[in-house]
Order: sequence, then structure tokens, then C-alpha cells
Amino acid sequence: MARQKAYNEEVVVEKAMNLFWRNGFETTSMQMLEKEMGINKFSIYASFGSKNGLFLESLKCYMGKINFLLNTLENSDLGIAGIKKYFYDFIEFTRETDFGKGCLVTNTANEINDEADEKIKQVIGQFTGQVREAFASILKRDDTKDQVLVDQQADYLIIAMVGLSSATRFFAQPQLDNYIENVFKSI
Repeated sequence: MARQKAYNEEVVVEKAMNLFWRNGFETTSMQMLEKEMGINKFSIYASFGSKNGLFLESLKCYMGKINFLLNTLENSDLGIAGIKKYFYDFIEFTRETDFGKGCLVTNTANEINDEADEKIKQVIGQFTGQVREAFASILKRDDTKDQVLVDQQADYLIIAMVGLSSATRFFAQPQLDNYIENVFKSI
């Protein structure tokens, strides 16, 4: 007879997600995960297969949380002002203290190398592509922009978003405001 789990998987994944988000994938040890999640290494391996498996579940959890921002953006009829609002909303989403935690996806992209788990790289690439496509979709609504300009501006905005997500970890709100305002002066 299979043993009953003495923990809620969603709860422990969210705890792991927050630990990875604060500390990074590489820095987060199995011992840290055991302590944060309140379960032992055997349970982690039994439920998720490996640290990578747990991290992939943590990324899914993170994306589930940030999807409300993406859905708001995709359903917005504010055009470029809606994208700008997404940038500001993102800052609030990441805020832990006076500073944010950045973006779990961006933090991970900054940390991993070529030898990283292909599944993790794939999830990061898909999420980044999804955000870029949301930007492009809104930019396409402006009939004064041709496809080339839409692609250029969508690329610019996703790169600016990566910069913003890193900046939330170190810079104060006035500096982040200046960054966002300057990004949108050229769009």
C-alpha cells in the first residue's frame, strides 16, 4: 500500500518557489529546501524526482502567479499605456520589502549556463517568448506600425523588461520610475 503524503504539494512547491526566487537555483541547496518546505530529502525526491524537477514545478507555480499580469495586459485596450502599466504592475508583483525579488525567470536566465537542464532552458525561453508576443500583439494594434517596427519594439520592450526585473532587486522606486519613463519615450 502506498504511503499517504503528510504534506500539501501545492504548499511545499510555493515555499520552494519563494526560496528559489530569493536565492537562485544554484545557491539553493537541498538542505535549504528541506528546511523551507518542512519535508525531508526523501519526500522531495519521491514527489519531484530531483532538485531540477522541483524547480520546474516552482517555475510553473511562479508562472501561474504572474499570469494574472499577462492576462491583464493581453485584455487591455490601453495600447502602449497598457504595456507601461504592466511594467509598473510587475514592480509591485516582485516587491518583498522596499526592493523586489526580480523575476524568477530572469534571475534564473542570468544564473544558468549552456550545461543547464534543457527543460529549464525551454521553460524560460517559452515564458520570455510569451511576454514578448503579448507586447507585439498590443503594438500591432497601432496601424501606423509595420511588422518590422512591431518586431523591433517588442524586442526592445522584452529586453527592457529583463533589465527592469533585475533592477527591482537593487534600485529604489524613483530610479525604477525614471527607467520606465525613459523606456517609453522611444516607443
